[in-house]
Amino acid sequence: MLTTKITETTPMVDILAMAEGEDDSTFEQRFSEAKDLILDLYDLQMIYSAAIKEILTKLEILNDEFVTTHSRNPIHTMKSRIKTPKSVAEKLIRKNLHLDVKNARENIDDIAGIRIICPYIKDIYMIRQLLQAQDDLEIIRETDYIKSPKPNGYRSLHLIINVPVFFSDHKEKVKVEIQIRTIAMDFWASLEHQLRYKAPNKEDIPEDISAELKSCADIIAQTDIRMQDIHNKVLA
Repeated sequence: MLTTKITETTPMVDILAMAEGEDDSTFEQRFSEAKDLILDLYDLQMIYSAAIKEILTKLEILNDEFVTTHSRNPIHTMKSRIKTPKSVAEKLIRKNLHLDVKNARENIDDIAGIRIICPYIKDIYMIRQLLQAQDDLEIIRETDYIKSPKPNGYRSLHLIINVPVFFSDHKEKVKVEIQIRTIAMDFWASLEHQLRYKAPNKEDIPEDISAELKSCADIIAQTDIRMQDIHNKVLA
């Protein structure tokens, strides 16, 4: 069980010690293993970076087409990120898995992530349909936190997508997590995350504060619905 928080300044040899426990391996052996592991994980980052580029290109084309045909953007902004080697290592340790690239690819679905911010709720499901219509993309899991919000009020549509990435001598399918939410949902989620991250005890936010955050999420959700209704009436 991981009890010490891994940060970007934690030496990889210490991470290996956390994962494997104190064994008979020498520092030199662990240093060599750490160097090999971090090189493998950086190679993995390149693969996931290529997968993100594939999806972002598709989304940019779809967004441009929508502007031409409907004179508006269904996508407000897009953000992407790739977990650092140490973040991947930490997640494997928390899952009690051996630190290697194979386990990372098979057991971590959010190494690569894309966040799509839309103006309206309807846009979220339209983007999902457009992605599903792409012949070479496969939605392997969908979690709808808009229809079924998390207890804290969090709302977003999460998709895990398999995307083919073409290299000089082979093709690989790579998993990418896509979160699709409205501007209002993103506003709440960003501030809620920031508040919890900066709190002295991140795991124990006072009940009254949690209730207030939940209330804000509900108000924002109602506003989202009202803005969608206004949009529908104006463009009806």
